[in-house]
Order: sequence, then structure tokens, then C-alpha cells
Amino acid sequence: MRRTLRREVPSVVGLLADEQDFAAMRAYRSFAFDDHQAYLQEVDGLLRALAAQGVHTTVALFDPEDFLEYCGATGIDPDSTESRTRFTAEIAASGACVPYAGQPVDSIVPVLVDQAVRQATWEYATLLLARLGDCAECGEDIGRESLRRAQRLVTRLVEQAGPGSHHLVCSVPAEEEQLLAVLHAERTGNEPVQLPETEAAEFVTVLAAGIAAERPGGVVLRTTAPGAPDRLHGWRLQRGRLLALTAGEVFSAYCTDADTGDPVSPEPGVEYCPGFDIEEPDPHH
Repeated sequence: MRRTLRREVPSVVGLLADEQDFAAMRAYRSFAFDDHQAYLQEVDGLLRALAAQGVHTTVALFDPEDFLEYCGATGIDPDSTESRTRFTAEIAASGACVPYAGQPVDSIVPVLVDQAVRQATWEYATLLLARLGDCAECGEDIGRESLRRAQRLVTRLVEQAGPGSHHLVCSVPAEEEQLLAVLHAERTGNEPVQLPETEAAEFVTVLAAGIAAERPGGVVLRTTAPGAPDRLHGWRLQRGRLLALTAGEVFSAYCTDADTGDPVSPEPGVEYCPGFDIEEPDPHH
């Protein structure tokens, strides 16, 4: 009966994704591993064993710096297996996590890292919006109004892009790092726009941060539809407005190496198109 009950209890495995994080944990005497590859193989074996027992397992990204902060805040000793267990349970609730479904650990690592980056970006953009306060002219909360504007702009952008698979990227330079958000949207015929909730929230928040802070930045859209070449469109963020690029500007942006400035060959079977007008006639804070 106890074994049956064990299958009803989910498990969480904290994963040290890279060599640097693994090396940081080796400073603790209670941490038993000394080789990262061997550690990853053991984690892979553990996940397969739990799955064979019918146990649902979640893999969570274990960050040594966050772990140390957690131990300091809770007053527990970082050099103990119990502390690592408590922290792993904590990050399972709010950190980067992936449900285990038989995939190899090597394929879990990049997904966890991507989730962590996206979460950090969303949190940073949200904090930036929260700091802006109220508009001196109209009294509106700048962050809240910018979120509403960004939501309308993204919806209008996907609507005007028409049917097909749409891949959007929003890039906004911030004080400490480049904020980057990605959104995938599918549209069939003239159906209403349905955006994936989490991705859309992250994308809208990053765009809103660029609008509210009046940072330079941009949005690019790639549309794929059956029987037609991919279409590339682009917009620049300028003084809080999303302004359409010309076809030449879109071509230049895609066909120039960002690091060296050297020309890059255009992709075959791709049309470089101007952005379309999605701005409101009289946007306000």
C-alpha cells in the first residue's frame, strides 16, 4: 500500500544545468558529486527510475546564488542536503521547471535555461513598469496604460498579418541588458486572434516597457503560410510609438551582420516587406 501511495506523491529534482553552477556547489562538503557529466548521468537515471515507478516528476533549475540567498533569508545552513531539498521544493512553485516525460537530460537543460531567461526578462520589465508611477499630465498610471497600449498593438499586428503562422520578436535595450521576448501565434482565416497566454504576457510586458520608458527598440514579424514565401515585416520603437519600417529598412536589418556591419546574403524564398501601420491616431500615456 505504501508503494501504491508513493505513486500518488509527485517528485521534484533540482538540476545544476552548467559546469559553473556545478562547480559552485562543490564548495559544500555535503554535496557528493565531483564530475558534472557523471552527475547529469545520475540525474538521468533517477528520472527514468521515478518514471518507471509511475511517479510524476518535475525538473527545476537549481541556481546556487539564489540558493545561498534563500538560506540567508530563512536562516538555514546551505551545506546540508535538507536545505537543498527545501530550496528545490520552493523553486518548483515559482522557478523555471519542466515536467519529465522520458526526454534525456541534455534536452531538458536548454529548455530550463530558456525558461529562466524569459522569467528574468519578464520580472525585470515588470519592475521597470512599476517604477514609472503616474503621468504628470493626465494622472494615469504609466505602466498600466502602456500595458493596455501594448496589448492592443500586438493584437492589431497579428490581425493585420492575416492567416498563417506568425513568429514575433520584440527587442528593447535596458540599462543592464537587452530585453528580448518571442511570441508565436497561429491564425486560420478570419478567426479572432488567440494568443498563447504566457508568451503573450511576456511579449506585451517587454513591449510596454519600451513604450513607457520611450526606449529605442523594435519588433520583427515573420509569417509562414502554405504555398507562399515567408514574409518579413519590421517596426521601430521611437518615443513610445511603434513605427513601420520600409521594405528597404527591413532588408537592411535582416541582411546586415549586427556585430561587424558586413552584408549578409538574403534568405532564399523570403520576401522583405514594409511594416504596416498599427499605431493609434492619438496615443496617450
